Amino acid sequence: MSSQDPISPAPTGTSSRPPGGVIPLVEAEVGSRALNEALRSSLRVVKFLMILIVGVVVFSGVFTVEPNEVALVLRFGRPVGSGPTALLRPGLHWSFPYPIDEIVRLPSGQSHSVTSSIGWYAVSPEQLARGEEPEPKGTLIPGVDGYLLGGDGTIFHARATLKFRIQDPVRYAFTFRQTTNLLQLVLNNSLLVAAAGVTAESAIYRDKLSFRDAVSAELAAAVESHRLGIALDPVEVQVVAPVDVRGAFEAVLAAEQERSQRMNEARGFASESILKAGGEAQAIMSAGESARQQLVLSVGAEARYFNDQLAYFQQDPVLFRRRLLAETMEQILSRASDVFLLPSATPGDPHQVRLQLNREPQRSKPTEQPTR
Repeated sequence: MSSQDPISPAPTGTSSRPPGGVIPLVEAEVGSRALNEALRSSLRVVKFLMILIVGVVVFSGVFTVEPNEVALVLRFGRPVGSGPTALLRPGLHWSFPYPIDEIVRLPSGQSHSVTSSIGWYAVSPEQLARGEEPEPKGTLIPGVDGYLLGGDGTIFHARATLKFRIQDPVRYAFTFRQTTNLLQLVLNNSLLVAAAGVTAESAIYRDKLSFRDAVSAELAAAVESHRLGIALDPVEVQVVAPVDVRGAFEAVLAAEQERSQRMNEARGFASESILKAGGEAQAIMSAGESARQQLVLSVGAEARYFNDQLAYFQQDPVLFRRRLLAETMEQILSRASDVFLLPSATPGDPHQVRLQLNREPQRSKPTEQPTR
């Protein structure tokens, strides 16, 4: 390196001080180069961060709609699209991040249920899981035990379960903030209104289906008036008598069933007797009619016979009487097993008639034994 190079060290034995103004220029150039390198590195970092942020923003807007739901995109609080096009079907979708867009997920294609226990007695979760009833307490505790008041002033318990399917997710999501809470209130009111129109005995034992139909009709009318965008399935209603008086209800029911059975048996016996008497009367009337016709025919035949014999009697009455006597004796003697002929007795001449009445019976012939 030549002695003119400002960076080279000074020769030994010479002064170490360079010429004036050279070192500041070198330091400034080195600092400028370092600053440029730092700026370029910072720009690269900023570009990477910007690309990363853009990627995060882009990919954060990707969301998945599950098979059993649909989704709505709210952009500044308003649904994106209108009608069926506003609903996003199952699959991958994209939206701007919050707070620009908001994703509202709505269940679809599945059944939901709401249970009303406003008219049910208090029961612990353990008893409910085991299906047990509470022990009789002798009274209902206000604010704890629920009940329904029938139209006859009697108390009974009822619990209803409503199952529904969402048909219009937009209306279901935006008509009311908590649609299930509204449905539970409507179900409670339907139970109270339906109970006021029946008696406890009818709702519990006699006509459970009518009570359930009344609850369903009241519920359907309320849901239709609110236009909630749901379809109702058949309502399940369970009705029981209070635990403390259930024995009395069952005793009354058993007595009425026995009364009904006895009345049915009596009606059956009465119907059977009437049918039997009618049959016997018809048989007697038929026999009487047959006897009448036979008698009329017999009397008519005899009348025709006497009319036919009248001409013979008028011609010769003596001969007619003898012939008639001979025919009569022939009929009588042909039917008699024994005939005894007695001679005519002479007036004034006594005679005796002796008949052997204890004759020996005829011996029966032995039957022939079959040859073997």
